[in-house]
Amino acid sequence: MERFANKVVLVTGGSRNTGLDIVARFVSEGAKVWMCGSSAASTAKGAAELAARGVPGVRAMPCDISDAAQVTALFDAIAREEGRLDVLVNNAANQGLGQGGPLDVEPDAMRAVFETNVFGGFRVTREACRRFFSIQETRGCVVFLSSNTARRAIRGRTSYCASKGAINSLVRSLALDLGPLGIRVNCCAPGYIRTERWDSLDPSVIARRRRNCPIGREATGADIAAVVAFLASADASNMSGEIVTVDAGCSCQHMPPDCDC
Repeated sequence: MERFANKVVLVTGGSRNTGLDIVARFVSEGAKVWMCGSSAASTAKGAAELAARGVPGVRAMPCDISDAAQVTALFDAIAREEGRLDVLVNNAANQGLGQGGPLDVEPDAMRAVFETNVFGGFRVTREACRRFFSIQETRGCVVFLSSNTARRAIRGRTSYCASKGAINSLVRSLALDLGPLGIRVNCCAPGYIRTERWDSLDPSVIARRRRNCPIGREATGADIAAVVAFLASADASNMSGEIVTVDAGCSCQHMPPDCDC
C-alpha cells in the first residue's frame, strides 16, 4: 500500500533509532523522504544505516533544528530540489539525559532541551507552513513526537518531561490556528521504545520495565513509525490536535501488578 506515493516527507532526527524506522516506513509507502540529523557525522551514519537496510532514495542533510540558519538552509534545499513538501515529522529531540531533577538541573541546560524539543519543532513547523503547506493546493500535515512522560512524569528528567508537556500544548494550539488553512497537526506520544540505549541495560532492568507494560513488551521503532504514518495519512484526514499515546498500556494503569496493593 503506497499511501504516500508522489509525496515529499521531511523527518527531523531521522538519523538514528526510531527516526530511522519512521524514514523507512514512509519510503516503503512510496514517499520521497528527506531526513536530517543534528550533525554531519550523525546524518552520514544514519544514511549509511538506511542504505544497509536497503531503504532507497533518502535525501540526507545535516540540520540542527535549534539553529535557525540551518533550518533555513534545509528548507532552501527542499524548495530547490522538490518544490513542495507534504508531511513534516518533528522527531528530533534532546533527551536531557544526566541533567537530574529540579535541584540539580541548571537553567541553561533546561533551555537547551527546550531549544530543540519545543522551539526547534516550532521553528521547523512554521517554516514548512509558510513555505509549503499554506500555499500548496494540497495542504500538508505535521506529526510531532512527544512522550507519555508529558502526562506521567519520570524521576530525574525535569527538562525532558516539561518539554514534552509543552509539545502537547503546542500541538493543540497549532492544530487550532492552522486548521482553517487546511493544515492538520497531530502527535504520537510513545512510552518505552527499544533503542540502542537498551543494549547496555542489565537484563533485570529490561524485565522490570516490561512488568510496567500491561501488554508485556516495549515498543519497537516500527510500532511508532506505523502510528506516525497513520496520523500523516488520509486515513486520519478528520483528526487534528490529537495526542495518540503508544505505550503498551502503561498510562492506563495506576501501578504495575507488583506494586498495586
